[in-house]
Amino acid sequence: MAISMLTAFWAVSLLFVITPGADWAYAISAGLRGRWVMPAVAGMLSGHFLATLVVAAGVGSLIAGHPLALTLLTLAGCTYLMWLGGNLLLSPAVPGAERAGVEESGKRWAFKGFCVSGLNPKVFLLFLALLPQFTDPQSAWPLPLQIMVLGLVHLCSSLVVYLAVGYGAKAVLSTRPGVAKAVGRASGVVMIGVALGLIVGQLR
Repeated sequence: MAISMLTAFWAVSLLFVITPGADWAYAISAGLRGRWVMPAVAGMLSGHFLATLVVAAGVGSLIAGHPLALTLLTLAGCTYLMWLGGNLLLSPAVPGAERAGVEESGKRWAFKGFCVSGLNPKVFLLFLALLPQFTDPQSAWPLPLQIMVLGLVHLCSSLVVYLAVGYGAKAVLSTRPGVAKAVGRASGVVMIGVALGLIVGQLR
């Protein structure tokens, strides 16, 4: 693959990553909890990697060509986002606050992060539309391999930005519980808004 193609894709990918959305909201909520930024980000990146695998394997085109499958995926993702958003809205994160039991385990945060991005049809559809445009049919590299490389470039950008968002929220809001609650509720509203927007788009 040409370096110019990778650079062009990186620029587009970075624009997508730095746009606040459900992933940002989840990274902020993890940062407000204190020590769960890394597992939360790892979970979200796993969801993005899954979307890359789906597109590289050619499964994405099959799903996109079946409206019922796409609708079910959208509803599942939106339901989960609304559930997470509702929890943040009603019980906003407080800096350093801990919850007892499995709910505050790293695996739990990683799994929720995976669901936030892996069940987000917006991520899937974006990858389906975006990744193939930056491949080169004349390249000696197989098309699936090119898509995987592009996906890894996106993961690197996401890793840097989401860690910065999560740890930035922790550093800035750790001594401001009132502001942290407001930001937590705003994150919940963002998640619910993303979910409702996806549902409206699917109905259209």
